[in-house]
Amino acid sequence: MKSFIEVSPDSDFPLENLPWGVFKARTGTSGDSHEMHVGVALGQHVVSATALHVAGYLRDLPEADPRVFAKGRLNEFMAAGRPAWRAARATLQRLLSSSEGELRDQPELLARVVHKQEDVELLLPARIGDYTDFYASRQHATNVGAMFRGPANALNPNWLHLPVGYHGRASSIVPAGASVRRPWGQVMPAGATAPIFAPSSQVDFELEVAAFIGPGNALGEPISASSAWDHVFGLVLMNDWSARDVQKWEYVPLGPFNGKNWATQISPWVVTLEALEPFRCSPPQQTDPEVLPYLREALPCTYDVELAVDITPAGYRRATTVTRSNLKHLYWTFSQMVAHHTAGGCNLRPGDLLGSGTISGEEPGSKGCLLELTHAGRDELVLETGTAEVEGGDAIGGMGASVTSGVRRRYLGDGDEVALRGWCGGEGQSRRIGFGLCNGKLLKCLT
Repeated sequence: MKSFIEVSPDSDFPLENLPWGVFKARTGTSGDSHEMHVGVALGQHVVSATALHVAGYLRDLPEADPRVFAKGRLNEFMAAGRPAWRAARATLQRLLSSSEGELRDQPELLARVVHKQEDVELLLPARIGDYTDFYASRQHATNVGAMFRGPANALNPNWLHLPVGYHGRASSIVPAGASVRRPWGQVMPAGATAPIFAPSSQVDFELEVAAFIGPGNALGEPISASSAWDHVFGLVLMNDWSARDVQKWEYVPLGPFNGKNWATQISPWVVTLEALEPFRCSPPQQTDPEVLPYLREALPCTYDVELAVDITPAGYRRATTVTRSNLKHLYWTFSQMVAHHTAGGCNLRPGDLLGSGTISGEEPGSKGCLLELTHAGRDELVLETGTAEVEGGDAIGGMGASVTSGVRRRYLGDGDEVALRGWCGGEGQSRRIGFGLCNGKLLKCLT
């Protein structure tokens, strides 16, 4: 597909993608009275569905609220359901196509609708009412469990029977580009007999993907695994910032609390399942043991999404890719997470967020957090340094003596920047479908 708006061949956002987001224009040149815009990304531009709606387009979406794009958030559009999502996508692809002049040949409208990404501020895509984080990667759960309980007891008895999850804190979810501050917390120093209150010395990233909920369900009415994908609006990248020393001391018996609730970061563009459809694939088999009937799907599926994490150490401009993984490694699928979350009658609502948990693979370079990469701080990760502007290194970060120079890290230092990337296709295959960046910098703690 080709647009009349120039899109680089290696862009994350071709016409085949059109991920949804919310933005605010930094300039007043558009002449648009709406401060907050709902729209889509296209190459280096954003396209305002809000401005198009004001001009008379996108008015007849099936089952959609007439003011679906007027409230500066995606919740109402998420609630409308897949027929409305597909209709809006088809209209936008038609209006933005190189073979269509209806928008291209109206320069005044075009100026209100299309903005350069550098001229807008990207915001959270929805008002997130509730946030749940799961623990869905078998490799991650096995690696972490083996570190703390030994290989024979790596997985808890329930892990292969249900997608383990906990309720997170929606108020501390921030958009990509924001900086987060090193937290204080209660920790138990090695060899000590009593805890202390101190800045966390073990701040970590977690490579995750999260699903935004579309239409919800009524209280007391579960969503079946077979219909759960119809309740998923789309996917984003997510970094669930973690304070491992705080988490280690507090997590028994009820799980993470202050070690996790201080910051969670998501990418601003929600990639739809329609855009990901060419990359649908089968998830890992669940036959030993077989899952209970309510978690079974006739045609289980996930998506082949390549994932990477880059770290730029404080004071330097060069990023090192420290891990590469893939969404398809997840043992539990998002449809199963939805089904399990609602099995007891819990009601999900449009804009709720479900995190996958850390996504790790089988290979050493596919571990999705520093806890795994450094074996709980036992080993050092070496980040390459330099002055050249680099968007992301090609090599996986070295461990210990395998690299002779660079900045050494067991956990993140103040001023370090973490950037998550995700994409499908490209490199001579199909057109690249990307998620953009989920990036943030760690600031020093308050004193």
